[in-house]
Amino acid sequence: MKKYILLLLALVAAASCKRPVAQPRPAIGLVHAVVADTAGLYRLAAQAGRRGAEGSIAIIGEPENAILLARRFQGADFVDNIDGGAGRDSLQDFAGESFDVVMDAANAPYAHFWQVAEPLADSLRHQVLDSLREAAVQNALFAWDSTCYRQALDPEAFLHKQRAKILIYTSSLNARWGLFDVDTLQQLCGGQSRILSPVHTLLADAYAAGARNIAVWTSRDIRSSGAWQAVFAEGDYPDARLAVVAPEAALDVRTEFRSFLRQYRSTGRPLDALLLDSYTIDVNPLLSELKLIRIQGTEEDTAFSQMLSPGFQILDPIHSLIGTTYRLLRENHLFTHKIARPAIHFYETDEGEYGNNVIIETTASYALSTYVPDLN
Repeated sequence: MKKYILLLLALVAAASCKRPVAQPRPAIGLVHAVVADTAGLYRLAAQAGRRGAEGSIAIIGEPENAILLARRFQGADFVDNIDGGAGRDSLQDFAGESFDVVMDAANAPYAHFWQVAEPLADSLRHQVLDSLREAAVQNALFAWDSTCYRQALDPEAFLHKQRAKILIYTSSLNARWGLFDVDTLQQLCGGQSRILSPVHTLLADAYAAGARNIAVWTSRDIRSSGAWQAVFAEGDYPDARLAVVAPEAALDVRTEFRSFLRQYRSTGRPLDALLLDSYTIDVNPLLSELKLIRIQGTEEDTAFSQMLSPGFQILDPIHSLIGTTYRLLRENHLFTHKIARPAIHFYETDEGEYGNNVIIETTASYALSTYVPDLN
């Protein structure tokens, strides 16, 4: 069961006052167990990413987000594949590549880890969040492995799959709790897989574009977890400032956008870039509302317009991850250069016979109908 129902809901939520988010401890025990397992798991981590252009691109996380991102990767056509410049060329940017969607159903929703951990004393909070870190490491091992199962309770029915050359974690929480451990594992074993997250790519893209006053639109759970704040503090953004905002929920995204602007305005700072921590928010309605704000001339709209810098931009995780992955593949000669439509293979984590998580192969029809039935 999900880490014994998150340590029995952290010993029935041993109540304590809310405290600031604690710093992560050194790498979790699973990392050191893999390093010590010289006969098996160590080899997986050591060989990761060492096959160059061979291998898949693993998209790891809560099922809906992983599926949505994979579908957008599959249809992406944003660059000229001859010279890498911006512009469509009617050839899919990731032609010939294979995407392994690791739908972590066994641990989703990740926000539940933080909801249970938040009110606890430090020691118990660490135990709950360590379970999320373990899930990130376990999912990396699943992606690097060349085998999976037909069904959770049939460990003898091995199937073969590709090994991943790139890991893309879709969750902002994994950026804070998990990627450190996966990266540490690779350093200890000598693996060379590239590891991406929406938090790191969005912050890097905004900063590279010249944004210094940056805001994030996210959920209340993510904001209170401090995930974005921690990654920002650990990064190389010496002259930048970050605000993490969870706007009031509304029936339409335009109203939520105005709620976001009102909350950010209380900082008293200009705004250069808005980063969307969501795979479902459509940027186009936000841009349309922005045009209205700039022409309507109400007192509030005027204040919003004055707050936004001339080069203000809105960045979303889908385009940021697609762009970063394309550059990574091109600059490091990791494209397969096969003439084929990008392929997607679906896998789901589940509880195995002995309570441990396993990865099973599933179908596109199952994945879509179960997790994103409204996806066109």
